[in-house]
Amino acid sequence: MEQGHALPSPEILPALDALGTDFLCEFLEVEVERHPENLAALGELGQLYTKTARYEKGLAIDRRLVALRPDDSTAHYNLACSLALLGQAEEALDELDRSVALGYEDLEHLLSDEDLESLRETARFRAIAQALGAAEGSPETPG
Repeated sequence: MEQGHALPSPEILPALDALGTDFLCEFLEVEVERHPENLAALGELGQLYTKTARYEKGLAIDRRLVALRPDDSTAHYNLACSLALLGQAEEALDELDRSVALGYEDLEHLLSDEDLESLRETARFRAIAQALGAAEGSPETPG
């Protein structure tokens, strides 16, 4: 007699996903405690904190990453995202500016990133996006 494969019911899938995310966060927290300069683990942990709306913890991780890699445009971009999510617009825009100055160049992502939603209508955000678009010669630059 053949046995059917039991799949989790759709109702419990979100709880299973959250359990897996929590486990991964705890695993990475132990890893970065043991190896504080493990950039891959720090980056992944920061992303998970943001995904799970633990913005203060994500901000702390992003600040550590910027301290460890002060010339990394992506680290500054991620810090800008964390700051924006916490309503710290001026500092977020400073970090976004710094990110572009250090070589960040993904205008499409910048314009669609939900983490930066709170900044989108500011003149300074539009100026950063416009400068980035001009640097890459993009017709998508906001006006």
